[in-house]
Amino acid sequence: MDQPAYVRIAADLRRRIATGELTPGARLPARQELAAEYQAAEGVVREATQLLLREGLLVSRPGAGTFVRQRPQLRSLVRSWFRERRGGSPFRQQMAEQGRHGAWEYASDTMQAPAEIRERLGLGEPDGDRHDVMRTVYTFSSDDEGPWMLSTSWEPLAITKGTPIAFPEAGPHAGAGVTHRMAAIGISVDAWDEEVWARPASPDEAKRLGIGTGSIVMVVERSYFAGEQVVETADLIVPAETTKLVFNGPVGESGDPSSG
Repeated sequence: MDQPAYVRIAADLRRRIATGELTPGARLPARQELAAEYQAAEGVVREATQLLLREGLLVSRPGAGTFVRQRPQLRSLVRSWFRERRGGSPFRQQMAEQGRHGAWEYASDTMQAPAEIRERLGLGEPDGDRHDVMRTVYTFSSDDEGPWMLSTSWEPLAITKGTPIAFPEAGPHAGAGVTHRMAAIGISVDAWDEEVWARPASPDEAKRLGIGTGSIVMVVERSYFAGEQVVETADLIVPAETTKLVFNGPVGESGDPSSG
């Protein structure tokens, strides 16, 4: 089936931006010019540019026109077991290493884990309406660039309820990494697992991250283990356009990363 005209025009403008024919900061030709170039009605051109505005490829400046968005500076988010094992907040450490001040907003509440989270935590069947996890929703930011990352974390109440770490952001270990907090109650976290994939941001995620609706984000599904038990699982969400994920860690004694 043929694509609508505005989709074809948007695809060509997207290609011209990607190849550098339309450079960052360049003013887009007037709607009338684009309509003549693509032999389309001005309303169709408007739909095409609105689509690219929502994607974050264009920006509109009232009274000046529509411009190709400046490519944002790429930033690195390090995923490192060694970094987490040092204790304290991994995000704050990363920001400090880059000369930035890292901060976060959060909200914690208990709930009954949804089916997917139950499976990830190995909780089994729910017990009526009984709450069995502590959920904490985060927005991580730096002082100069605004939101960097969203995260939602779930911890089993069977492990943390009644302990000093029951609330991740309250008490004597507030703000520390998962391994540091678990160690405070005698649980040794000895393994982690992460899966990464990309998808379009939800409207709420786009608003919280300050990106265009429908922009692509990377999702990091993370779990921490103490032996066979999952002690925490989380979804981390970062804008794909501005963030690269960097995975590193020590190697085994033979020099083979798989030997350690």
